Parts: sequence; C-alpha cells; structure tokens
Amino acid sequence: MPNPERAGVLVLPMELHIGDRFIDDTGKEWEVISRPYTSAGDKLVNAHVRRVGRPDLADLRIWGAHERIAVKRTIEDEKQ
Repeated sequence: MPNPERAGVLVLPMELHIGDRFIDDTGKEWEVISRPYTSAGDKLVNAHVRRVGRPDLADLRIWGAHERIAVKRTIEDEKQ
C-alpha cells in the first residue's frame, strides 16, 4: 500500500491547511491547527501550530507572505 503522505511540498504560508506538518530550524515537527491569516498589510502570515506528539505545546508562527514552507501533506488534502 502506498504511503498517503508526501514530504517536501513547498507552499506559501497562505496555502497552509489544517493538519499540514513541517519541521522548524531546531528539527522539531509541528502541525498546523488553525487557518492562516495575514497581518501588517498582508506582508506577514500567522498560523497556530502544535508540536507533534506534545499537544499541550502550542505556538503562533509568523512567516513572511513570500516565504515557501516545506510541508508534509496527505494526498487527500492535495485533491481538495
């Protein structure tokens, strides 16, 4: 059976989906838990995330609207 996840899909922050996973600079894996929203004149994108395996650890991440993020996304999410 094929693996239902793809690693390394590059997306803009506004294209993040709930359930997308990414690895930060420290090597920790995070999961997106809210829809992204913009601030600062649409130049910054914010999304709430939580640590995979530690649901008690949540954070607000901020990216530049032009940045690309490598995420793991299920194939079902890509079809939507």
